[in-house]
Amino acid sequence: MPHLEAVKSPHLRPDVWNVRTAHCRVHYQLLAEAEPDLLCRALNLFALQCLTPHQVNVQRSDDLLSMDIVIDCLSWHRAEVIAEKLRNLISVCSVDLQNADSSWNIAAQATG
Repeated sequence: MPHLEAVKSPHLRPDVWNVRTAHCRVHYQLLAEAEPDLLCRALNLFALQCLTPHQVNVQRSDDLLSMDIVIDCLSWHRAEVIAEKLRNLISVCSVDLQNADSSWNIAAQATG
């Protein structure tokens, strides 16, 4: 019987449609109905792309969930595709996508 070997997966899945496009840090803001499986369904969209979020923050207020997801190394095209998939999830009310690099730079300039 052969020895078991660890499967090495690539660190980042290449974006074959936008090879020359610069990658950025993106910030997703979701508002959704508070369903028990929603967090798993939303994060699974990133896992299917071999992506691990840099930061995830979830807060529940009555019957709504507010989710903030920050992820690095995405082309803007790929970030928009994932945002559209998030919008298509049942019980998601809204998804806002922002370039986190520029919004954090503006906030740093305002405080500095």
